[in-house]
Amino acid sequence: MNYEDAIKELEEITAKLDSQILPLSESEKLFDRAIELARFCQNELSKTSKKLFEIKKEFDKITEEEIE
Repeated sequence: MNYEDAIKELEEITAKLDSQILPLSESEKLFDRAIELARFCQNELSKTSKKLFEIKKEFDKITEEEIE
């Protein structure tokens, strides 16, 4: 699964929970899945943020070397 697929599924679950009267057991399953997807998305965003931070550090280092 990738981030985009997880977001899409999370949006679908949210729409179902918002617009339908569902049995409690189904609502619970959807809610549990939504939490799982949200955690996955948060983890992916965190990893991407760390990568971008490292890229920026390298870019800043290169820029500083060029200035010297």
